[in-house]
Amino acid sequence: MPRARTAFHELSVGQVAERSGVAISALHFYERKGLIRSTRTASNQRRYGRDTLRRVAFIRASQRVGISLTAIREALDQLPSERTPTHDDWNRLSAAWRTELDARIAHLQALRDDLTECIGCGCLSLRACHLTNPRDVLGREGPGARRLPRTD
Repeated sequence: MPRARTAFHELSVGQVAERSGVAISALHFYERKGLIRSTRTASNQRRYGRDTLRRVAFIRASQRVGISLTAIREALDQLPSERTPTHDDWNRLSAAWRTELDARIAHLQALRDDLTECIGCGCLSLRACHLTNPRDVLGREGPGARRLPRTD
């Protein structure tokens, strides 16, 4: 059955959910967080502009790589509110996160490498373990268990 078009090509929350693959509850959450905006009809139903579909896609892609909702909202606030964001808009926003993402990738690679080494040797030594005491930093603080509460 064909769907009725809303005035000015606006989409209902159900239509945005269906087209974006995001639950209605997630759209309400995004709206509460200031990531997307809606207007209300005379009967108090939410209506979203078509640009919301691209914004939701951007939100989901950004979350997938670990960008916080606060950073996503700040990025989206830089976009014009009355037109669909362009490819150049998205390139500018994602480029701003490149350094952070590169650092995060490097950290995860180092963690992966240390974890593999630790499992490979099987030592689980607090002196040599790259996970619990990297480069024996606790040894510089003095003798004894540095992470346990003192009992004296």
